[in-house]
Amino acid sequence: MNILITGANGQLGSEIRELSSGYMGYNFFFENSKGLDIIDYSNVNSYVELNKIDVIINCAAYTAVDKAEEAKEEAEAVNSIGVRNLAKSINNVGGRLIHISTDYVFSGDNYIPYKEEDKINPIGVYGTTKRHGEEFFINSKVEGIVIRTSWVYSSFGNNFVKTMLRLGRNKDNLNVIFDQVGSPTYARDLAKVCLDLAKEDLTNKSKIYHYSNEGVASWYDFSKAIIEFDNISCIINPIESKDYPTPAKRPHYSVLNKEKIKKDFNIKIPYWRDSLKQCIEKIRENK
Repeated sequence: MNILITGANGQLGSEIRELSSGYMGYNFFFENSKGLDIIDYSNVNSYVELNKIDVIINCAAYTAVDKAEEAKEEAEAVNSIGVRNLAKSINNVGGRLIHISTDYVFSGDNYIPYKEEDKINPIGVYGTTKRHGEEFFINSKVEGIVIRTSWVYSSFGNNFVKTMLRLGRNKDNLNVIFDQVGSPTYARDLAKVCLDLAKEDLTNKSKIYHYSNEGVASWYDFSKAIIEFDNISCIINPIESKDYPTPAKRPHYSVLNKEKIKKDFNIKIPYWRDSLKQCIEKIRENK
């Protein structure tokens, strides 16, 4: 089986690369934007045909949430047009697509975990462009699934965990938002799910699934755990969103209901604190 990983240098792509050696019988093609421009349909189509790609795991995305408010065309190109090109190209050869989307397609006004069929209402450019990508996927009739996830972090790349570790070691106090609630997701856990689902028959499955680690946390709770697991003495102070304004508005509540993916694929999802501890241990080992 030939599997193409787009966005291969990002957090999720890097985790898939590291795990890939344990998946016998898979031939992996890891590409970033320099090696494969997903915005160029002819480029993608030729690549898929030439390399006889069976499955694409699309980890490529424009994820700079605040910058997206000004760079709308760039975000739309990667998050939407790129998905259309991947879906069309892999559909031409009868292959499958696993596409990664986001909790930001929801407004954040819920008070119970979002299900896959709940009302879509993104409140910023990033979420809007990611929703457009979902729509292209669904309308393409390609075999495969969309996996919405949230609050992704990893031992690779830049992310909230690494930022808090760096700041916590250099400051006595940090102010962190407590009124935005979601579920942190260790990219390594998601990577395992993507690789396992790559070999599944997805023909009669739902088109959209939710995946994040189990449990619920605010950014404040998340920060407290990061500081705790690295034995840092920095004090974390809870603040409201209004005290930390950003160009893009964030959902106040974006917890995802994972019952569908657990039931359909018999997946056991780790608790967020357990996965966070593993990630911080890995970061410590890589120093």
